[in-house]
Amino acid sequence: MGSSIRRTDLLALSNLRNDGRKPGEIRRMRVQMGANTNTGDGGGVGGSALVDMGLTSALATVRGPMACARRSDELPDRAMVDVSVKAVPFAPSGGDRRVTNPNTDRRLVEMTHLLKRALEATILLQLYPKSRIQVQVVILADDGGRLSAAINAASVALIDAGIPVKDILCSCSAGYAGSGVNTDEKTLVDLNRQEESSFAGQNAVCLPCAMLPQRGTVVMAQCEARLPDFDTMDRVLGAAMDGCRAVFDIIQAAIRERASILLGMRRGHGTVTNSFEHQNDDMETDG
Repeated sequence: MGSSIRRTDLLALSNLRNDGRKPGEIRRMRVQMGANTNTGDGGGVGGSALVDMGLTSALATVRGPMACARRSDELPDRAMVDVSVKAVPFAPSGGDRRVTNPNTDRRLVEMTHLLKRALEATILLQLYPKSRIQVQVVILADDGGRLSAAINAASVALIDAGIPVKDILCSCSAGYAGSGVNTDEKTLVDLNRQEESSFAGQNAVCLPCAMLPQRGTVVMAQCEARLPDFDTMDRVLGAAMDGCRAVFDIIQAAIRERASILLGMRRGHGTVTNSFEHQNDDMETDG
């Protein structure tokens, strides 16, 4: 006799979310530094990073510091941060394949503004007066939390480019779904697309947060939904900060691994490999 229990019911009975995570657990995160090797073509110091948070993927590229294109754009006491955020047509997981214009799409424009504010609060801009730092982020896959993925990718790309920063900028979202009653049990960390959209016909609360973990400073926090009281706001923000600290541990481990590899190569104990070339060779062999 087969069992008639559904997967969603089994997860609910186990107090797990729709993807099998615990309420305070972030999605599986992968950080790859130097993902784009074409970053130093005449643009000064270059760095890049590919960050995967669950099924959400963001690729960030940093160029600069470089001279401003126009003298009117120069700032006498600090550098200017030029941020661009784009999303590929196949990024959404819901099947929407419309091409969005980053200059007119409201969500991308707002996302670019928030990313720029977070980066300006992190970079030591006073070290590069009358210069420009260009940051480009491309959303390759979107399953929720694309702002946090973009911030984390840009932060790692800045470190890969050697840009001085105050601390490792980390971002994670938190929220809860439902009416707001017993939010201790419903507070979720690192929301995916389904959790961000709605829950039982009600709008879900989602609060993306970016912070400097070693300083304990929050540089960006945004919540468009209405919260019932200040205690709920404090609880959701605290959960988001805990998620940022978990992201910090993963990014810090990736940076140390990258530094050890580069140090070994400098001493002549390492080899340079291109994983994409190996994948192409395997595909040609199979063909």
